[in-house]
Amino acid sequence: MSRISLSRYLIEQTRSHKTPADLRFLIEVVARACKRISYEVSKGALGGVLGSMGTENVQGEVQKKLDVLSNEILLEANEWGGTLAGMASEEMDQVHQIPGHYPKGAYLLMFDPLDGSSNIDVNVSVGTIFSILRKDFVSSTTGDVTEEAFMQKGTEQVAAGYAIYGPQTMLVLTLGDGVKGFTLDRELGSFVLTHEDITIPETTAEFAINMSNQRHWEAPVKRYVDELLAGKEGPLGKNYNMRWIASMVADVHRILTRGGIFMYPRDAREPEKPGKLRLMYEANPMSMLVEQAGGAATNGHQRILDVQPDGLHQRVAVFLGSKEEVQRVTEYHRQR
Repeated sequence: MSRISLSRYLIEQTRSHKTPADLRFLIEVVARACKRISYEVSKGALGGVLGSMGTENVQGEVQKKLDVLSNEILLEANEWGGTLAGMASEEMDQVHQIPGHYPKGAYLLMFDPLDGSSNIDVNVSVGTIFSILRKDFVSSTTGDVTEEAFMQKGTEQVAAGYAIYGPQTMLVLTLGDGVKGFTLDRELGSFVLTHEDITIPETTAEFAINMSNQRHWEAPVKRYVDELLAGKEGPLGKNYNMRWIASMVADVHRILTRGGIFMYPRDAREPEKPGKLRLMYEANPMSMLVEQAGGAATNGHQRILDVQPDGLHQRVAVFLGSKEEVQRVTEYHRQR
């Protein structure tokens, strides 16, 4: 039986009237950009891409060389195709407009070009996260897409996914009808369907959280993690293992593969902020994938996909993964 490439899968989706042709083309372009990023990541020190740029992004975070390069690769790959009205990136303060000499399309692309970039220099898995929305409106005077056009709930996403650059490079994708996994065959130069129906188990015995921040957590999170650590003798009646890679792509990929719960709660260090992770570039696309795989995702109080954005770089607390555990920690927040 012949293997199904990403292109063939998307063409078949178009033929069955599930995926418009322009959306299919957009996803293929994003995938090609991810292949290029994978190549640059794999060269490491040989390509002179390790280390810091000595600059900060809009989030106030020090930019790695690969952060900037990955951002440029995604922008350049997606400017000319005619499928996009505009783009937004975690690395940029403002909306990126499509240059005037290129045609504009019906979609908006948002991305975290290189998630987990603190792991680059130590050769640990990193990735690219992306989210696709339909265009709402543009400025009536300039024809440019406005920031307001991106202010759509996660439920409005038409597609979401990520590429993980690890021992294998994989593209994990949802078009709203389940989650598929494609592995990069470097000999063929194409992504090949290897995981047809990715499903998260409802129960789990693994959790992912940065324990070094424990003293800053709110009471519901402390209560929940204390119960996890109490193990078989505690109220949950079983032993749990902790895993923490410090790359959302890698941690979520593990959860999609074998279950678990990923947590990045708000904490007392910056009480004015509702969380650390970015709603538009990280939480929304990952929540769509997790829900499509049978899991759940909340900010501790409500479904993440129902959160109304109010800014391109809005932050949010994140609890996602196996449904039973996400529901438990969310209920603890509601009992406060």
